[in-house]
Amino acid sequence: MLGRISLNYSPNFTTSKRKKENIKYLIFHYTGMRSENKAIKRLTNSSSKVSCHYYIKRNGQIILMVPETYTAWHAGKSNWNKNSFLNKYSIGIEISNKGHQFGYEKFSKLQVSSLIHLSRYLVKKYNIKKINVLGHSDIAFDRKKDPGEKFPWKLLARKGVGLWHKINSEKLKKFRKKKIHNAEKIKMINFLNKVGYYTKNLSKANLRKLISSFQRRFRPEVINGKIDRECLVIAQKLSKLYY
Repeated sequence: MLGRISLNYSPNFTTSKRKKENIKYLIFHYTGMRSENKAIKRLTNSSSKVSCHYYIKRNGQIILMVPETYTAWHAGKSNWNKNSFLNKYSIGIEISNKGHQFGYEKFSKLQVSSLIHLSRYLVKKYNIKKINVLGHSDIAFDRKKDPGEKFPWKLLARKGVGLWHKINSEKLKKFRKKKIHNAEKIKMINFLNKVGYYTKNLSKANLRKLISSFQRRFRPEVINGKIDRECLVIAQKLSKLYY
C-alpha cells in the first residue's frame, strides 16, 4: 500500500472514464520550472491545458492531481511502438526539477524513494510491462529532454521498474566514441525502432535528437547525438530485451 498522498485536483483532464486494461504506459516527466509552487499552480490551472496524475515534490511528498481512471494531459504529441498520442494509454508522473533550462539538478533521495514506491504500485496494479516504462523524451524526442540524464533509470530497473541493458560498464567504455560504418548506423536505427522509438522520416536534426534521447536514457555519460559503437552495442542488447 502507498503512504499518505495529498490531493490537489487539476481541472485539466478528459472527463470520459477509461478502462483499466487500456492503461499500459507509465511516463516520467520533470516540471522544468524554477519554482515548485509555480509548477503546481500551472498543472492545476485550467488555462494551461496541462496536467499529470501524480506530482512528486522535492521533499518526496506525492500529490494526486488527476485520478487514474481519467486521462491527464501530460504527453502531448507522442509516439511509442504502435501507439501515438499516449495520454489515453498512460499514467503521467511529474517530478519537481528545474530542468535543463533553469539549472538541472539531481533528483532528491526522497523523490527517488517516493517514485520507486509509487511506480511499483502502479506497475503491479495495471500490469505495466517493463518495456512500457518511459520518459517524456522517449516518446517525444524531437521536443523534450525530460526527465533527463540525471534520472535514476538504472536504479529503478534494479527495483523492478523499467529496463536496463545490464552490460558491463568497463566493457562498454572500450566502445565509447568508436566510429561505426554507415551500414551499422542503419542497424542502429532498426534496433531503436524495435525497442519502440519512432524512426519514420527522420531528418538529420531529428536523428541527432533521437540519439541524444537514447543516450540520456541508456548512456548518460556522453550525450552528443552521435552514433558510436557503444550506442550500437547497447541498442542491440535492448532490442533483444524489449521484444
